[in-house]
Formats: sequence, structure tokens, C-alpha cells
Amino acid sequence: MQARQTTLRPAGPVAALRALQPRRGRMAPVRAFNSVHPQAPRNRDAKVAFVDKLLTAKAASGKSFDEIAEALGVTNAYAAQLFFNQAMLKPETAAKLKKAVPQLSVEALAIMQQPPMRSFDTSLQQEPHIYRMIEAVNHYGEALKHIINEKCGDGIMSAIDFFVTVDKITGKQGEARVVITFNGKFLPHNEQRIEDNTAATGQKDA
Repeated sequence: MQARQTTLRPAGPVAALRALQPRRGRMAPVRAFNSVHPQAPRNRDAKVAFVDKLLTAKAASGKSFDEIAEALGVTNAYAAQLFFNQAMLKPETAAKLKKAVPQLSVEALAIMQQPPMRSFDTSLQQEPHIYRMIEAVNHYGEALKHIINEKCGDGIMSAIDFFVTVDKITGKQGEARVVITFNGKFLPHNEQRIEDNTAATGQKDA
């Protein structure tokens, strides 16, 4: 008599990602999570360690961010943000990412599908390239703000409904040039009219 086998059905991201594992006769084992709902790293050290794992997997794949972005159907900057745990991996994109970078573990893909603790390390401002980018925004910022106001009115460019692409072009002298495009939704500043305020706080009793 054959022993009765019990099939365990993992919940949450584990179940969704089990299907991403390659089949070789039998499904490869999936290590269990400590929690049904894995959390994104919450402190700087944990985030750095997790990002190192993601970048190691990317390096092992031999693919560039451009190649990964093309496979996912996202911008190259957004693909990089995923690997730096600055953007959340959408479930419908997880299978594409696993195919593009098979070295990513099921656990890592599950964590990447959780809202990340977005942050930046202030010490990175000392890195020459990042410093120069900040310098450029600082020097051009006021002029850009006024041009945006002239063209669009009183408001700002969103960094949420936002696209960034990085391209390399060749200049007139044959030199390599970098083109960074910011494409953000314009958000107007609204007049704060009483009749439009749906919050009851701060309103005097009649």
C-alpha cells in the first residue's frame, strides 16, 4: 500500500512564485518563509544586504539594466530601482523578471513584491557622479522651476507619476554624452476653498 501524500499549499507570494521555478521532472523544493507575508528590509543595513543579493543575481545573469528593462517592458531606470529595492515589483512582472534573471530566488522575488522602505543614504551625496547630478539640479533648479511655471502654471512635477530614462548618445565631436530624461505629471497647487474641504477638522461649529 502506498503511503498517502499530503500536498502543502503555501499562501501569499510563495504560492504565486512556486510556478516560476523550473520543472525538471519534479518541482524544485522551495524553502519556507518565516512569515506568510515577507517584509521588505526596514533598516539600512538589512536593505544594503538585500540589495547586494539582488545585484549579485543580476551580475550572474550577465544582463544589463537595459536588457532586463526590455524583457520587463519598463524603463531602464525603473528596472534598476527594482534591484535597489526602491520600487515594488508587480505580480504580473515577477514571472518576466524570473525568466530574465533566473538567479533571483523565490524568496527575493516575494520580498520585491512588498512595498519597499524607500530611502537614500546621505553619504551617497559624496559619490562624484551623484554629487555632480545634485550640483546640476541645484544650479538649474530655480530656472527650471520658473520655466515650468510659465508653461504649466503654479505647480510642481510629480516624482510619483514619473518616468526616468537614461540614454547614451554621441556628440558633435564624437564624444560620449549622457541624456537623462525626467517625465513627470504636472501637479497644480490648488486654491484651498472651504466648500472643497471634505475634512471636518479645523472647521468652526456653526
